[in-house]
Amino acid sequence: MDLAKQAKIVDSIHDTLNDFVGQRLKVRANMGRSKIVECEGVLTQVHPQLFIMEVDRKRGRKARQSYQYVDVLTGMVELSQDGEPLFAPFVVDSTEDDIIPAPTALL
Repeated sequence: MDLAKQAKIVDSIHDTLNDFVGQRLKVRANMGRSKIVECEGVLTQVHPQLFIMEVDRKRGRKARQSYQYVDVLTGMVELSQDGEPLFAPFVVDSTEDDIIPAPTALL
């Protein structure tokens, strides 16, 4: 996948998340070394390169976490609302070199 297509996808992820500001989302982030973090919180801010969520912690505490749009593109961060994923994984078909969203049933 060339850089122009990746940039277009990142822009579309940004635009989509801009519509979800102030709403509760569930985040599933792959932190590496087989560590997967799942949390739920409110999408508070959308910036050109990243988005910020205020997530729930124990005892009513809240924490802020930021994620990059590229992490959503690569599948390192998955976002869902009410059990429905916001984005399907992006898969490249090597024969056509087009971006094809993978079936959401695989999530």
